[in-house]
Amino acid sequence: MIKSCATIALVPEIKTGPWIYWDGPDISIPKAAKLSFDAVELFTASADAVDPEQLEQLCDANKIKIAAVGTGAGKVLHGLTLTNPDKHIRQKAVAFISEMVTFGARFGAPAIIGSMQGNVESGIERKQAVAWLAEGLNELGRRAQEQGVRLIYEPLNRYETNMFNQLGMAADFLETLDSGNVVLLADLFHMNIEEESIAGAIRENARHIGHLHFADSNRRPVGMGHTDMKDIARALTDIGYTGYASAEALPWPDPDAAAEQTMRAFKECFSVA
Repeated sequence: MIKSCATIALVPEIKTGPWIYWDGPDISIPKAAKLSFDAVELFTASADAVDPEQLEQLCDANKIKIAAVGTGAGKVLHGLTLTNPDKHIRQKAVAFISEMVTFGARFGAPAIIGSMQGNVESGIERKQAVAWLAEGLNELGRRAQEQGVRLIYEPLNRYETNMFNQLGMAADFLETLDSGNVVLLADLFHMNIEEESIAGAIRENARHIGHLHFADSNRRPVGMGHTDMKDIARALTDIGYTGYASAEALPWPDPDAAAEQTMRAFKECFSVA
């Protein structure tokens, strides 16, 4: 059964970003639990930005899981990417993500690599940038496996990266990695921009999909844009996807309303009683 998830952002510098809740875990987790979300996905400034013991207590008290942890603050706050031409910056990027992997693993939650994948920068051959990305994912994939979790790689749309924009392209790339512990994140917002058929891409790359970002065409909560979710929901059910549908969506018109709309849409899409 597909599980529901709300996102929580704890980085003031990205206040306009696509995350449902913006208050601390002590406020946001009880709110998510009250709406019967199965889990929350955390976007934190660093691995030590949240007290893990307090977070464990909050999760236990509210009977909720941590679905995944985001790493994008490494780029937003520190300019770190896995494809930076500077080797020292790439090493710092791996170190930052590795710490997030360890933080998430305490909760059985994988780390997501989205914006920290970086870009093919000016003057750099694509082959070289891809090799740097593979090197980073191989190392981080091994580290995640050692701690009992997977590593999630997210294809982004063309306006956010020039690395891999479509699920199929990213799946082909994963096939070249030494680590078999890296899975794909199917983000419905990015896929709406890049895929000929979202449902088709999900079916074709089913075995690589390990996480889902649940948002509409305009990045508002599902049901507030023009994405037709019927075929997408059917495709996810048909491939036997049992992971999280995590609402990386804008808190529109406000966080509470966005969370409520997300849960309504989740129940409609996946026939949850």
